[in-house]
Amino acid sequence: MFQLQDVKKFFADRAIFAGINWTIGTQDRIGLCGENGAGKTTLLRLLAGQIVADEGQVRSGRDATLGYLPQDGLDYRGRTLFDEVRSALDELLSLERELKRLEQSLAASQDERDLERYALVQEMFLQRGGYTMEAEIGKVLHGLGFAESDWERPCEHFSGGWQMRIGLAKLLLRRPNLLLLDEPTNHLDLPARDWLEDYLTRYPFAVVMVSHDRFFLDRVVTRIVEIWNGRLTEYPGNYSRYLEAREARISALREARRRQDEEIARIEAFINRFRYQANKAALVQSRVKQLEKIERIEVPPGRKKIAFRFPDPPKGGRLALELKGVSHGYGELQVLKNIDLLVERGERMALVGPNGAGKSTLMRILAGVEAPLAGSREEGHNLKFGYFAQDQARALDATRTVLEEITAAAPFDMVPRVRDVLGAFLFSGDDVHKRVSVLSGGERNRLALAILLLHPANLLLLDEPTNHLDLQSKDVLLDALRHYNGTLVFVSHDRYFVDALATRVVEVGGGRLASHPGNYEDFLRAREQTGDLSHSRERVEQHREQDQAPVPLERESRQQSQHERKEAKRQERRRQKDLDEVQVLIEACEMQLADLEARMAAPDFFVDAERARSAGAEHERLQAELARLYLRWEELEFEAAG
Repeated sequence: MFQLQDVKKFFADRAIFAGINWTIGTQDRIGLCGENGAGKTTLLRLLAGQIVADEGQVRSGRDATLGYLPQDGLDYRGRTLFDEVRSALDELLSLERELKRLEQSLAASQDERDLERYALVQEMFLQRGGYTMEAEIGKVLHGLGFAESDWERPCEHFSGGWQMRIGLAKLLLRRPNLLLLDEPTNHLDLPARDWLEDYLTRYPFAVVMVSHDRFFLDRVVTRIVEIWNGRLTEYPGNYSRYLEAREARISALREARRRQDEEIARIEAFINRFRYQANKAALVQSRVKQLEKIERIEVPPGRKKIAFRFPDPPKGGRLALELKGVSHGYGELQVLKNIDLLVERGERMALVGPNGAGKSTLMRILAGVEAPLAGSREEGHNLKFGYFAQDQARALDATRTVLEEITAAAPFDMVPRVRDVLGAFLFSGDDVHKRVSVLSGGERNRLALAILLLHPANLLLLDEPTNHLDLQSKDVLLDALRHYNGTLVFVSHDRYFVDALATRVVEVGGGRLASHPGNYEDFLRAREQTGDLSHSRERVEQHREQDQAPVPLERESRQQSQHERKEAKRQERRRQKDLDEVQVLIEACEMQLADLEARMAAPDFFVDAERARSAGAEHERLQAELARLYLRWEELEFEAAG
């Protein structure tokens, strides 16, 4: 258990936290929410011990462990990927080294003490998963998107996003009691996000995270903690339930504030009316004291949002864009192999696949930024397209102000409206005179999107438009794209965004394209029905009812096999939960026994005969309970081995 007691934290004269109290349970799944700058990362760093509270205390249970994944900044060098990740298991590696040392010693002489120590260390190594250590490392690396061919690559050969995956892999393998994750999905593609989501739902200890991925929060967390005005407000349930509960709470607060303001106005009117009348002095003084005692209700301000609509697109043909027999690559790496793709007017096509599969390459070819090595790109009638590259924000001129940058990019007839457009994207007042160089990642992306808005297009090609946007900005961009009347091709690693927007999912991988009608959920369902679980995880509660029409025997067999796999997963989860509970009970029982034995060791303990008799009975009971728990633990471990 972790606890914050009356914690205060100041930056300059601003109170980030104004005396907060908070308890994190042993298996809590908590999502931190709040405006940018509210203190989400600060709270994670306080828990991680990277910064200290100005007042108050951060407490943790005895032998508690924690792990913290920052948003960025990790850099691993000097070891191969596998060795670096393996180093996270330092306790197991220490036991492994001792086992090897004892084996060498026993080979030379059969020392009785060495034999006893070897048996003890071997049992500890077995219980803590030492013999499955390398398999577990491989499972985590594969889940996070590393190919087996990457395992022997030096860590310094991996880019920043992959460096963060290395850090996440080390953290997951350590399995701390409290996992602190600051935007863990930022650098993950869709399959890796799906895997991490499934991993965290089965994680046996507490998790506290910050994420701008709504789908991820909905699936993983069971409690939302909102940070506002230096205080924490807790909401049970996931992010979607939090939005509903928060709206209801704020509506109630506004009504209570309205009634309070009316009451305060009545009291102040009475004071002002009778302030100078001697015969009313006692009543006036009573009202003054009443006014002083009123605790003013604070209502969170309405959240600022991007509010915009894309311009009406010019009318185009039925076919927006077509690729025929396209092949493309870089050196010996062939990314696309003789692919055909037809983009029809009005559809919303999502490109999905792991990082490196070729999605951005395909987008650049669609935009005409890169010419394919083979094949052709054909535009439809009256095509006017807008292209938002994954690194579009980098194309901005850092030396210009926000206003200068958008004015330089605006068509002549749009120049008078650029301030209105900037206002819609939250650049108002002095913000328009900020240099691009000082903008945050989210602000740069908003500016790049605002510039895209200036040019009416009937085809939008958007490569990761939601990068660095907060949850509210993503929602409003999603709403704008839903009302967009043109054609859309986009790449996004935000599954809620893909699910809510796509009418067709095109999977990119192995140089080929595979088209699936519907959104991402439909795509996952189609993959599961063919027995391909590479993208999927168990989603029973989210699946819509399957059609009841008769199916071929082969398909029935596949579905039965899939059902058996899901049932096995459920059984394993139940067994793991029972195992975790037994381990907690064993630890508690051992602590009680150790505490009792420490008290019994006191020189004067047995002076009191009644106390000694009671302690002896309790000691016997605890030993029997411990033996029962160890037997149950062995039964569960045997079930796992079987």
